[in-house]
Amino acid sequence: MAVLLSLAAGCKTEPPRPPPPATSATRWHELGAWSGRGNRQTESFEVTTGALRVTWETRNESAPGAGRFRVSLHSAISGRSLQTIVDVRGIGSSTVNIEDDPRTSYLEIDADKLEWRVRLEEVVVPAAERSDGL
Repeated sequence: MAVLLSLAAGCKTEPPRPPPPATSATRWHELGAWSGRGNRQTESFEVTTGALRVTWETRNESAPGAGRFRVSLHSAISGRSLQTIVDVRGIGSSTVNIEDDPRTSYLEIDADKLEWRVRLEEVVVPAAERSDGL
């Protein structure tokens, strides 16, 4: 039994390193920018570091307080929702930093009675800090 436990312990893989924290010196790479009125599913994109930033804005609401806006991150492989990034009513704007595992993903944008803009960026990890050897 002890032999099996020691063999199992030797088979463990190390968890992926978390992305570096975003600072004022952090560099960002744009994964996509979208705008419109109504609902939209974006094309797929590759998340490589896991550190993402979503900048959004809503405007031109058809009736004050009637607009609804939600942005969620989904797995492009299974389609399942990974996390809701924005869920607001009315007009506004903000920047939201999120973390997720590296994977192929897409955004689902649900909007009603307003115009919107969304920009998605991923943190750039300097080559010296990368763990993949590239």
